[in-house]
Amino acid sequence: MSFTNFAPIPELYVSHESSLKLKTEAGNLPSWDLTQRQTCDLELLMNGGFNPLKGFMSEADYDGVVKSMRLADGTLWPMPITLDVSQAFADKIEPGQDIALRDQEGVILAILSVTDKWVPNKSQEALGVFGADDLAHPAVNYLHNVAGPVYLGGPITGIQQPVHYDFKGRRDTPNELRAFFRKMGWRRVVAFQTRNPLHRAHQELTFRAAREAQANLLIHPVVGMTKPGDVDHFTRVRCYEAVLDQYPASTTTMSLLNLAMRMGGPREAVWHGLIRKNHGCTHFIVGRDHAGPGKNSAGKDFYGPYDAQELFKKHEAEIGLEMVDFKHMVYVQEKAQYYPSNEIPEGSTVLDISGTELRRRLREGIEIPEWFSFPQVVTELRRTSPARNKQGFTVFFTGLSGSGKSTIANALMVKLMEMGGRPVTLLDGDVVRKNLSSELGFSKEHRDLNIRRIGYVASEITKNGGIAICAPIAPYTATRRAVREDIEAFGAFVEVHVATSIEECERRDRKGLYKLAREGKIKEFTGISDPYEAPTNAELVVDTENVDVDHCAHQVILKLESMGLIRG
Repeated sequence: MSFTNFAPIPELYVSHESSLKLKTEAGNLPSWDLTQRQTCDLELLMNGGFNPLKGFMSEADYDGVVKSMRLADGTLWPMPITLDVSQAFADKIEPGQDIALRDQEGVILAILSVTDKWVPNKSQEALGVFGADDLAHPAVNYLHNVAGPVYLGGPITGIQQPVHYDFKGRRDTPNELRAFFRKMGWRRVVAFQTRNPLHRAHQELTFRAAREAQANLLIHPVVGMTKPGDVDHFTRVRCYEAVLDQYPASTTTMSLLNLAMRMGGPREAVWHGLIRKNHGCTHFIVGRDHAGPGKNSAGKDFYGPYDAQELFKKHEAEIGLEMVDFKHMVYVQEKAQYYPSNEIPEGSTVLDISGTELRRRLREGIEIPEWFSFPQVVTELRRTSPARNKQGFTVFFTGLSGSGKSTIANALMVKLMEMGGRPVTLLDGDVVRKNLSSELGFSKEHRDLNIRRIGYVASEITKNGGIAICAPIAPYTATRRAVREDIEAFGAFVEVHVATSIEECERRDRKGLYKLAREGKIKEFTGISDPYEAPTNAELVVDTENVDVDHCAHQVILKLESMGLIRG
């Protein structure tokens, strides 16, 4: 393999003079506000991280990638890089037009010259790219429930890179890294991809990989978007910085990669390899279950533990860097050091702490042994994830109108206030409608928006260590899931399904709403003319028929105790 990875790589930016001129002209173009994921994709398109792509994919490139991991011209590329937009925006745009791409603040980052506009078959994309059309996969859920229905494709003219206010000195474009390797005289560089904090097993793994490849080490963590529920990147980067001094400075560097991961397993590994090749690396570590999203709806892993290594190996020559494959690293007690799981000396005691177990220990404030992690990393993690009974959380009641949600929620609020220790906020349907959503009607779209607003407020309360109690009808699974993801970034989300039957709800109906709905006087009424999608995996199901409110609220309290959220 020749090591010509240090020559500059093509970028999609125009010169400073042209960018000023284009910025003024782009002011009159139709403009699209980029989502977080699109901003990540655009940054890597413009700085050469996604080389050879020259923009968001055309329909022909997209079809080739979904079907066979190849662009229309035959080049290996495993992941669709598409600009998904809303139907309303797509209706105003025709191929041949230019559009301005802006960040969330409205700053123009690039111009897209639209060549293609199409409605993708998202189920086919899910099957082709992720191997399953299963909403348990975060990227498949994103595809169906977050991404827009229409794709636009075409070349990009880069005006300026997205602004980052954090860790500026740690972010490098592919050309900046290539220049650094050139300057340092590093001919062989092995990249380590991570979305988690580094513990001792990772350090041992990276040391061995660098030794095996006789290469320098680039620790290259992803700080764009990872899996919902992952440790936030601010905490992770502080952890990486705490560990860096365990590495020899002359042979190791760290750089942050603003990539939006798809958790796509084998295809993602190939994609990560191509991106690292563009950043000037010569070797890449592919570990067990690389970029795996966890379990599918049937409780089985989406990908086999070594599928990613096999697919990478098959395309290694074309990717253009060498794979350093790794077995799982475990700690051997008698030897007081780490070994790959396939080299454990016979009869020895193996110690291992899984990610789940680590989270449990952090949550419950249990000791994390020195052999597992560095004290400075544990300190950092404990700062951002205190014991559960010190964190904020949200209790989210869902059920039909008249099921008793508000009554139980009120009782729960009083019980939690009696305990004290954390501020408690009740976000009840009527109160929210008055103060947050007074302009909204009762169409599906408006009801969803109302729930998203409740979720947003609850996530802010949770983030700041309070308790939020929500009691909307929330009939749709996808919306409840989105709210769960928003809140679980900051604390626990406890879904309580108040499973009162529709007959009982009608019997109790003081306002006569069901009667009006049956007469067709109220349109889109949940349970009558509009579906209620009952939760299948709520943390708690309560039945209110022939049971008093106090008992129902007490069941919730017991659940919160068993989850460690409140002290018994």
